[in-house]
Amino acid sequence: MIVRLATPADAAHMTTLLNAIIGVGGSTAHETPFTVEKMLSDYILPPALVCCHVAENAGKVVGFQWLGWPRNPDDPMPKGWGVIASFVAPEAAGMGVGQGLFAATKSAANTADVAVIDATIRADNVAGLRYYGGLGFQDYDRLIDIPLRDGTKVDRIRKRFDL
Repeated sequence: MIVRLATPADAAHMTTLLNAIIGVGGSTAHETPFTVEKMLSDYILPPALVCCHVAENAGKVVGFQWLGWPRNPDDPMPKGWGVIASFVAPEAAGMGVGQGLFAATKSAANTADVAVIDATIRADNVAGLRYYGGLGFQDYDRLIDIPLRDGTKVDRIRKRFDL
């Protein structure tokens, strides 16, 4: 497996991977499929970018991880905090993709002087909660009854990793 910085040339593969995860449901806060343009603007080239890495196995993108500065004015975070998002192809689960991505992300976070990384995960995303917990993220807050597009309410667990 190779972990490297994402480039615009990766956008189509990253979009396909994320849309497959969205299609399965339950493991991402994203509910609407992405376009290549949205992938570029949200994950590969956003102004708030700290880093975005992809993991390749046999020439295929099997995961990606984004770290950026908070950009939601309705959810302000303390200075020095970054926000993380991680996506691994279902067929690559358990292959060390997430650990490889986080090693690269943590290095980039240290270089960018990120003090704390926030991971906000749906409470029904058992695999995501286990992943971040296994990396050493600690619970620090819970957002109650956040509605999905269909009106279903799901809590969000907020975890932090102090660098």
